[in-house]
Amino acid sequence: MGDVLAAHFARKDLEATQCGVSLQRLKPNQRMPFGHQHEQQEEIYVIAGGSGRVRLDDEIVDVAQWDAVRVAPAVMRAFEAGPDGLDVVAFGAPGVPDSTQEMGWWTD
Repeated sequence: MGDVLAAHFARKDLEATQCGVSLQRLKPNQRMPFGHQHEQQEEIYVIAGGSGRVRLDDEIVDVAQWDAVRVAPAVMRAFEAGPDGLDVVAFGAPGVPDSTQEMGWWTD
């Protein structure tokens, strides 16, 4: 997803067994190409840089640096970057195979 998003996963490098962490860098004025949700896993997202919006099911919320967003498992979610891009640190469970993705989920 080099035209839109770069994602870096640190769980293995950190030898984490009970948590997962990633850095997701969304390019300026870009939207994630998919939404996703989980059956059981909740996630926490911390905005490390830039600003934008997050869509949580049918609710759209503005986000800026150092905002934190907790997302319940069944909630479909996706981010959209503002003009400065959006850097998101995501925290969740490691390797839990309970996610569902939907390409093109966030449309205007």
